[in-house]
Amino acid sequence: MNRIRAFGRFWYDFVVGDDWRVALGVVIAFGLTAILAAAGLPTWWLLPLLVAVILAGSVWRVARRRPAG
Repeated sequence: MNRIRAFGRFWYDFVVGDDWRVALGVVIAFGLTAILAAAGLPTWWLLPLLVAVILAGSVWRVARRRPAG
């Protein structure tokens, strides 16, 4: 049972890491891309755009918390 827990903790740490918001955003981006692709729309551009937006939001959130200097 310890090995199963350790395996689960590894994957949680690997996927979620330090910020659960980024992981959730990427999952939502994947889902939105899949839904639009299934509808027959060209979505090659959507996932990179959404990931860039998620990354920018994450950096902005961290930079806002830290004092200047």
